[in-house]
Amino acid sequence: MIWPQSAQYLGRSRDGIPLCTHNQHQIPQPSAPHLSQPRGRVVGSRAKLMADNVRNIGIMAHIDAGKTTTTERMLFYSGKSHRIGEVDEGSATMDWMQQEQDRGITITSAATTIDWGDHRINIIDTPGHVDFTAEVERSLRVLDGAVAIFCAVGRVEPQSETVWHQADEYDVPRIAYVNKMDRIGADFYAALQEIEAKLGAHPVPLAIPIGRESEFEGTIDLITMEELRWSDDDGRTIERVAIRDELREEAEQWREKLIDAVSTYSDEITEHVLADEPVPVELIRDVLRTATLNRELLPTLVGASLRNVGVQPLLDAVVAFLPGPTELPPIHGKHPKKETDVEVARSREKPAVGMVFKIQSDREAGSLSFVRMYSGSIKSGEAVYNHNKGKRERVNRLLRMHANRTEQIDRVSAGEIAVVVGFKLAQTGDTIGSEGYPVVLERIQFPEPVISVAIEPQTLSERDRLKQVLELLMREDPTFLWKEDADTGELIISGMGELHLEVLVGRMTDEYKVNARIGNPQVTYRESVGREQRHTEHFSKVLGGKENEAELTLVVRPRERGAGNSFRSSVAADALPTEFAQAIERSIQGAFLSGIKLGYPCVDIEVELVDAKVDEERSTAFAFEAAAAIGFDNACNAADPVLLQPVMKLTVVCPKEYLGDVIGGITTRGGIVHAVDSRELTEVISADAPLKAMFGYSTSLRSATQGRGTYAMEFSHFALDETRG
Repeated sequence: MIWPQSAQYLGRSRDGIPLCTHNQHQIPQPSAPHLSQPRGRVVGSRAKLMADNVRNIGIMAHIDAGKTTTTERMLFYSGKSHRIGEVDEGSATMDWMQQEQDRGITITSAATTIDWGDHRINIIDTPGHVDFTAEVERSLRVLDGAVAIFCAVGRVEPQSETVWHQADEYDVPRIAYVNKMDRIGADFYAALQEIEAKLGAHPVPLAIPIGRESEFEGTIDLITMEELRWSDDDGRTIERVAIRDELREEAEQWREKLIDAVSTYSDEITEHVLADEPVPVELIRDVLRTATLNRELLPTLVGASLRNVGVQPLLDAVVAFLPGPTELPPIHGKHPKKETDVEVARSREKPAVGMVFKIQSDREAGSLSFVRMYSGSIKSGEAVYNHNKGKRERVNRLLRMHANRTEQIDRVSAGEIAVVVGFKLAQTGDTIGSEGYPVVLERIQFPEPVISVAIEPQTLSERDRLKQVLELLMREDPTFLWKEDADTGELIISGMGELHLEVLVGRMTDEYKVNARIGNPQVTYRESVGREQRHTEHFSKVLGGKENEAELTLVVRPRERGAGNSFRSSVAADALPTEFAQAIERSIQGAFLSGIKLGYPCVDIEVELVDAKVDEERSTAFAFEAAAAIGFDNACNAADPVLLQPVMKLTVVCPKEYLGDVIGGITTRGGIVHAVDSRELTEVISADAPLKAMFGYSTSLRSATQGRGTYAMEFSHFALDETRG
């Protein structure tokens, strides 16, 4: 709602309509989203919600920036929940898992739906801890927009950068919210500078804070040029008043910066500025929206969610500046058989196309498949086609999720997110839809696990049950793997970090009632080669009275770190039958996973097939597959094989007086410090450190800083392990 700059909020009429003064008269104003008490009436009364009135958004940030706290306020102010859930009290609606409530962190992406004015907002609250980055990855893949939350004290923290780059990868438009302005050390303007410097974004404040730390009392809306004050404890009532004289100069300076930013993208605004005319508020909003959708500007708001300040304007900004499902370009996919490119229009009238982006096990309903529909619609009770599996599956029920509560629905259409009950084969990343419209959307890419532990049941009779539970968890979480060691019979589980595995083992005990013991964490290494090697392999064997013979020559050579594995053939197509060529490639791809000496997966190796001799009578696909596997093994063993260890990107925040001790602790663990960033009260240390030396670092850091130091760690790259090379 747009009020004249001279308007002042006076309260409400008997009908609940906000009143303001203008030219000394009381004028009833249309109800604004952030001032209306009841929510959802417009949406709820519609027979059909328009796609343009839907927003699919994610809440993303570093751990402890206030994502779940902010989401809880969104639920409260929209009328979805009747009280504000608190993370610290273990009562947050979105952190519904027992592990989340016990630890005070988000572990799984929780989905919910709220109505704000005449818009429906599907919200996914994502984890902030790097161990659960897969939850962020698969959420961003299916969202249309995102709210990036930054702590006014910590500013741009390590996981903030990680999720920001993930959002860049999927071209997700964003708005920003600088939270915790009431905390000691809060600095809104320093946060803006870091967003620009570290993320390469162009933040444009739509509001600036009034005061900071304990004196933080509200915000100034730079679009309407009014003060906003939250006048009651639960933050329901917002007073919009004229800007005080002592604040007007600063407000006008930031308003001018806002106009400068949007005028770059609008000749019409430039004309108003040159003519010294006021710029229409709706024009500012329209240009800001276009620039946001093009990812050129980052509208930035400010508040303190725990004190119930700043959340309603954030919801208004979600509606005003983030895209509806039909406003984004078509989705790219491929024909599953022809491998040709296919563009999927975002329309409810087209054939059904959706993506399964998450699998969750439920003890009563079985497998829950979270689906984002891009085109068309699917109905409860009908059969849909899984294009990745080439099979039909039935939609037994459709649900709309609200954290761990559900609401049954009859249909899910393009632009919407729902849960399907009944899929047996679906996995994360599968494309589902109409059998007559074959298309496979690009799969979600997940990082590989870097840490492993051995796990064993308390009793032998529980071993089979443990395997079943591990299989369920692996289906849910693409970054969790398990295998049975062929030599020792041990069950080995692998994940993204110590916390990741701790949480999963806790779920086995709490949810699935399987008692298991785990061993000490072990690093998941990789193997590669140190130099180029050429090798010729001859294979000959009689099986079932039939001769199997093949001869081929391979060249293996190292690639740059992080380049990945590759296989290519320089043998002419007419000299090697397709069946044999496919057998060789299949064998090499399998050999990459089997390792060279110690059985760890191979990385950064190029394999070239340079020669192959075919005997028309004795050569078989089996022989070439076996020759390729043996040849790869022999070539790599002769090519100076090396062992690579995971190196982690480490960020430590500590009080200034402990800087020397913390740096000393990092270097004694083999870490390399790259930078130290001095802030008002703390030092931020950026370093690389080998994962194998970082076990138990949390205890060591607490000891060195009297419990005041914190750290974040994420995988960076694989590097040569000199101690075991």
